[in-house]
Amino acid sequence: MTVAVIALAAAGCGKSSTESTGGSPSADGKYSGKGIGLAYDIGGKGDQSFNDAAYAGFQKAEDEFKVGGRDVEPSDNETDADKVQRLEQLAKSGYNPIIGVGFVYAPAVKTVAAKYPKITFGIIDDNSVKTKNVADMVFHEEQSSYLAGVAAAKATKKNHVGFIGGVDIPLIHKFQAGFVQGVKSVDPKIKIESQYLTQTPQEGGFSSPDKGESAANGQIEAGADVIYAAAGLSGQGVIKSAAAHKVWAIGVDSDQYKQSALAKYKDSILGSALKNVGGAVYELAKSVVNGKPLNGEVRGDLKSGGVGFADSNPKYVAMKDVVAAVDKAKQDIIDGKVTVKEQ
Repeated sequence: MTVAVIALAAAGCGKSSTESTGGSPSADGKYSGKGIGLAYDIGGKGDQSFNDAAYAGFQKAEDEFKVGGRDVEPSDNETDADKVQRLEQLAKSGYNPIIGVGFVYAPAVKTVAAKYPKITFGIIDDNSVKTKNVADMVFHEEQSSYLAGVAAAKATKKNHVGFIGGVDIPLIHKFQAGFVQGVKSVDPKIKIESQYLTQTPQEGGFSSPDKGESAANGQIEAGADVIYAAAGLSGQGVIKSAAAHKVWAIGVDSDQYKQSALAKYKDSILGSALKNVGGAVYELAKSVVNGKPLNGEVRGDLKSGGVGFADSNPKYVAMKDVVAAVDKAKQDIIDGKVTVKEQ
């Protein structure tokens, strides 16, 4: 597979794009598209979290199905019109499926999907686009966040933990609600610091490690010794702060213990509340290549493996009581004994 990095000259189409060319269209000849189109959310590729999870699924699908692909970065302070232009460029080039990574793509996906009814579109973290050629790929983030809360409550030595959300929006409220419920299920007396970095995505709540670091410094100074961040790229700053102060951080979306850019901080990453964004991207690509495109709402939960809690850190594995509590909480949710609140 050859890979070429090309710059996009058209305004609003993103800062850069990576294009790869696969071999034969597909093993059985059903697929005739040019490959998979992937448009990133704020923070872009390299956030070691949400966007990188999508990229992992994109790569797996390219490799396994021997199809091409093109992934496009967002621009700073872009508009919905910029996103429409980006998706239309992918559609005109023949990519199928085309996936918008993040709820911010909802208006653009709705617009472009209507113009290209023979192409399958996917959108992650939004279920408002009710069109037969669109797959709404959403998750029970509150369930994995509940597990993060249980882990934090069992690991804290000060009975004091923290939550940092990137942006004060309903999606991130789900992370907070699940985390708080998980903490309180272990000990209602544990103190919980909660903070949102910005009110809107445009202010950088998902793309500013310095904001994350500053918020974590404040929570640690207040007494928190385990901090869970649902903040995209900003979460890197939270993890950096936790490592500097020798307290625990809990990652999000990707298994952040395994992310190369965070390797020097990994001993401070207790675990990560996983969201299988990569799996969603891969499954949508697979469905299109096989000629049976997914559509409608596709929701991942603990039972389906759509969300989970990563246990890659040997220090976490060694905490037998923490692991046992998280495992029990997971099973209780799957069995319906515990219902996790979304707000």
